[in-house]
Amino acid sequence: MRFRRRKLRLFSHELKESLRMALQAIRANKLRSVLTLMGIVIGVFSVIGVMTAIRTLESSIESGLNIFGSNTFAIQKTPVMQIGGHGRQKYRNRSNITMAQFEELKRRAQLPLTLSVGDDHWGSRIKYGEKETKRNVVIYAADEWAIKNHNTFIDDGRGIIADDVRFSRKICVLGMDVVDLLFPFEDPLGKSVEVDGVRYQVVGVTERLGQIFGESKDNNMYIPVSTFLEKYGSNGTSLVITVEAQSAELYDETQDEVVGIMRTIRKVPPSDDNNFEVFSNDTLIETFGQFTGGVKIFAIVISFIALVVAGIGIMNIMLVSVSERIKEIGIRKAVGATPRNILTQFLMEAVFLSEFGGIVGVIIGILGGNVVALIFNIPAMIPLDWAFYSLFVCSLIGIGFGSYPAYRAARLDPIESLRYE
Repeated sequence: MRFRRRKLRLFSHELKESLRMALQAIRANKLRSVLTLMGIVIGVFSVIGVMTAIRTLESSIESGLNIFGSNTFAIQKTPVMQIGGHGRQKYRNRSNITMAQFEELKRRAQLPLTLSVGDDHWGSRIKYGEKETKRNVVIYAADEWAIKNHNTFIDDGRGIIADDVRFSRKICVLGMDVVDLLFPFEDPLGKSVEVDGVRYQVVGVTERLGQIFGESKDNNMYIPVSTFLEKYGSNGTSLVITVEAQSAELYDETQDEVVGIMRTIRKVPPSDDNNFEVFSNDTLIETFGQFTGGVKIFAIVISFIALVVAGIGIMNIMLVSVSERIKEIGIRKAVGATPRNILTQFLMEAVFLSEFGGIVGVIIGILGGNVVALIFNIPAMIPLDWAFYSLFVCSLIGIGFGSYPAYRAARLDPIESLRYE
């Protein structure tokens, strides 16, 4: 036991001495060491920067794409997110989802807890007296369930009810951005606002939702779907149907029932694919994940190439360092240094260069990646897992590409080394 402890102390002392001599050699050749570090820094920065930016976006998007309530999915004519241009013509040629189709679905479906229909119109301006918003308000078509199924709740007043839709009433529910701008010092309930030449009475206000990617989710207005279609409907209007299942256990069964009924209503042959799209919070996040997954793979490949090139640079610099320090190696061996001592010294130098470059790359990558958070005003992220992966890879590069120069240094003949000029 005593002998083992003595060996551990000797080994620890050897590592400390090797690290000290490695640091001395690095300080003695500052420019060369910095140039060696650059390859490692760039490689690690590229992967950490991209991963940090993607994690930041993913975190914000996952919360931002949580646009539906629980156990809820939607049906519409085209996909919500399309990556690439493939299939756009196919989606355009599909028949529109109409109010008649929604009413038929509502009559036949037995499992859904709620069925809602809606649409949206972007770029409107709302006026109240002498005040008016910018032309960027979103007008949502809504029925009695739309606001709830949009994962939004009434903060004051009431929501849209069935009679509002039945009688095409000119009433509205405002988002908080509109309220802040038009009614900073008064209660909006009961007041009349004007949108695109039509006056609407304010009956409710939604709770504040905040922003995603610097864009407000409160700059909107809800009106009855029947009123919406009278004002904004056209032959090109295709509605969105939102379905809420009774429970998580009945979610899949409810979706199967609704999809089956929609296929019948839209006369889709049994052998053909759906001529409509079904999506939910999970499918939106999954679709975005497919895009970011490709970016991640690309970043990893580029970073791997950069790190391999950096490793070759470390090997080249270490070989030059061995050639320049042959006499130093001979003197060390003459005073008792073993081949293992020399091997450890040069290997420690290569690993230190790799790890230091990796740490600098991680720090710069995290700072650079979180520029996205500053631009879009979203929470910053630190990808600790990728930071540890990068530092581990840097250790492997230091050991792998530093082993041959260290081995050459350890194999030098002390007598020949002392004679070297």
